[in-house]
Amino acid sequence: MEKMKLKMLYSDMRSDLDLIEIELEKAVNSSSDLLNEASLHLLLAGGKRLRPVFVLLAAKFGHYQIERMLRVAVPLELIHMASLVHDDVIDDSEMRRGQLTVKAQWNNRVAMYTGDFIFARALEYITEIQKPEAHRILSYTMVEICVGEILQIEDKFKLDQRLQDYFRRIKRKTALLISSSCQLGALVSDADPKTIIHLKRFGYYVGMSFQIIDDILDFTSSDKELGKPAGSDLIQGNITLPILFLKDSPEFRPALEHALSGNMTEIERLELIKRIRESDAIAKSKAISDRYLKKALKEIDELPASPAKKSLRDIALYMGKRKF
Repeated sequence: MEKMKLKMLYSDMRSDLDLIEIELEKAVNSSSDLLNEASLHLLLAGGKRLRPVFVLLAAKFGHYQIERMLRVAVPLELIHMASLVHDDVIDDSEMRRGQLTVKAQWNNRVAMYTGDFIFARALEYITEIQKPEAHRILSYTMVEICVGEILQIEDKFKLDQRLQDYFRRIKRKTALLISSSCQLGALVSDADPKTIIHLKRFGYYVGMSFQIIDDILDFTSSDKELGKPAGSDLIQGNITLPILFLKDSPEFRPALEHALSGNMTEIERLELIKRIRESDAIAKSKAISDRYLKKALKEIDELPASPAKKSLRDIALYMGKRKF
């Protein structure tokens, strides 16, 4: 239902998004049957396609040409897809969006090479854009995402982290790619420099808000809504914002340490999820997400007049207020 609501927000771009979908299928095609199968498995699992949507909306502040935008939107979605495959290996995840992950369907080696192949395709796609700055932004984004993956490994199972560690991680994990989608869409469509900066900042703030909400939903949504067990982030050793607000509480600390030990029973998992949902950590996390969302909306106010402003605002509000 929530996904349908989101798609309605950008229904006027449906034909252009369909072209992106066709191009994505072409992009993951290779001479290897195994690579084709693994890549298509990931592609057909679906997704919100938020990054391509932001590319297209940002491009509407310049000279919009869908043929040109395909060369930007496709690589950004490919980078997102590749990072998901790698994430599932890092987290040893069996399920994503209610389906088996690439590493579960095949194995870690196939998943890692599939992710690498998709990353390489992203670089290949943007070569047709004759703007060195666009190549620099995309390369920087990919480097930072890879650094983020390493930080995620280093921070796993470490309960004593600072808020800065968490924000640094989600910037690279989520916010940077959304920020780059907005920046590149505007840059390649020749929007003016001020507009590019506002769109870049908007993408960063909305990306931070989005990831915090995602981390909240890992505790507040049902297993069915998530397509995986609620609290999976914690069980896999990923310390998210709600847990950072609870880690020093004598009431919660023993249960959190037990969850990270890998010996938690199903009854204990459900009980801990219930306690986290009822704690003030959820409201505190939402307040920080709202702060980022407010900053994102302020950046929209600074943009020149365009029908795309309303779409950006509507999508930002959806991302910052969604229920699952």
